[in-house]
This record gives sequence, structure tokens and C-alpha cells, in this order.
Amino acid sequence: MRVFVTGGTGFVGSAVVRELIEAGHQVSGLARTDEAAAALRAAGAEPRPGSLDDHAGLRAGAAAADGVIHLAFVHDFANFEAANQTDRRAIAALGEGLAGSGRPLVITSGTGLLPPGRVGTEDDEPGTHSPRGAAEQVALSFVERGVRVSVLRLPLVHGEGDPGFVATAIGVARAKGVSAYVGDGDQRWPSVHRLDAARLYRLALEEAPAGARLHAVAEEGVPVRDVAGVIGHRLGVPVTAITPRAAGEHFGWLASFVTPDMPASSALTQKLLDWRPGRPGLIADLDAGHYFAG
Repeated sequence: MRVFVTGGTGFVGSAVVRELIEAGHQVSGLARTDEAAAALRAAGAEPRPGSLDDHAGLRAGAAAADGVIHLAFVHDFANFEAANQTDRRAIAALGEGLAGSGRPLVITSGTGLLPPGRVGTEDDEPGTHSPRGAAEQVALSFVERGVRVSVLRLPLVHGEGDPGFVATAIGVARAKGVSAYVGDGDQRWPSVHRLDAARLYRLALEEAPAGARLHAVAEEGVPVRDVAGVIGHRLGVPVTAITPRAAGEHFGWLASFVTPDMPASSALTQKLLDWRPGRPGLIADLDAGHYFAG
């Protein structure tokens, strides 16, 4: 297939591009900068200049492809609603480029948008607390317009080169001189290795039925206290509990991710697409040491 990918130079997206090319697909990738274009060429993909605000370019990129995978997102937590509006408009442009074709559109969402405190499943609707849930609805509205849409919800994604939540938590522990968790630390993070997630993106593109919600979850819930324990051991700093009231000052924007209990299951996804994650789990990945190099 000729696959148009947004976010193809990111932590997850670069793994998805590699997975697609190794499976024999031809990939074109949205490139906002010369550096992104060079990275895509080095990976064996064809860069397509543009940005998430270039809606005409997104429509054209989708129309010229046999399928689309949308991973790009503006990670600006200080202007999160604006970032979500950009995402929804980009998804609509991609959907319009595929309308009436029966071709696949895989968009990225997150398990964190599900109601907290219980194991979330693929059948669960987004919680009212998450603005990203509206992006799912925009995408799924194109099922009626002849697009094979699937929504892939990511949990915490880990692996070598991770710039995200785990790396941020390590940075906070280094800066504060303590590896903290909130309350009793029983809050659970669902997780997946980025290479397992990349394979699921490919399977979704190739096989997912229209309207499918998929969970890229390898581990339903790793206690935050266990993550803090490994970080403290590796950095040689104390591991301690802090109150929910102190979480915002200690963790900054990460507080909203370390405070709630957010377990999630992928049982339905694994059955639907025969996806079997087999890469190291989160604690094993932390113990491998690459998160603490340098």
C-alpha cells in the first residue's frame, strides 16, 4: 500500500514508518521542517512538505494514498485545547481526502481519556474529562462517508529514545533529588513498548474493520510506586510519597498523569487483530538502563 503518515519522525511514528516499510508498504510522510524531511528520507520514506494546519495539503496527501496513519499532535500542554482543535481539524481534512474510497484511516487517541478508577476497554466511550475524546468522534463520523476508520488508543509508550512521561519523571527526580509518587502509589499506568505499538498500527491499517476502537496495551496497569522505586534506585535518590495537593508543584504538567488510576485492557484488540505484544514491559525496560544513560 501507499501509506501517508503524519508524525512519522516522532518517537512512535518513526517506529511505525520502519514497521510499514519492512512489511513492504510505500510510505510518504508529512514533513514540517527540512530536518523532518531528511529523517524521513533516511528511513526510506518520501517526505511531503506541510503541517497540520495545511488542510488542503492533508486532503491531497490522503487522496493520493491507499491509507493514512495519523500520529502527529501538537504537544503543547499550556494550550491544550488549541492543540486539540488543530488535531480535530487535521483529522477532518484527512477524512475528507479519503471520503467515499473505502480506504483506511487510523487515528491516534489515548487510554487516558477513559473514565479513571477501573480497567478501561475498547468498548468504553471517552470520559467527559478529556478533550481528546472529540477527536475520536470526528474520525468515526467518516465511517458513514465511506472511510475505514479505526481509532488506536495509546497508553504510556516506552522504549529506547523515549522523550515522554517516563523520561520526564526521571528528569523531575533528578532535579528534585527525590523520586516521588502520589498517595499510596497504587495508581496504575497501562503501558506498551513502542515497537509493539508500531506493529498494531500496521495491523490496524491492513485489517481493522470500520469503526474499530483499538487499545495498544501490553500491561494493563503498572503501579506508579513501582516505577518511582526503579527510578529512585537507578538515580540513588530517596523514594517517597507526596500528597495529591503537592503533586502539581512537584510534577508540573505530569501531575495529571501520575495522580489518577488509569488501567486499561487490550483483550478485544488482541482477539480482533491477533496482536500479541512481546517486547519488554515497563519495569524491565527501566531496568535495562538506557533511560539513565548520560
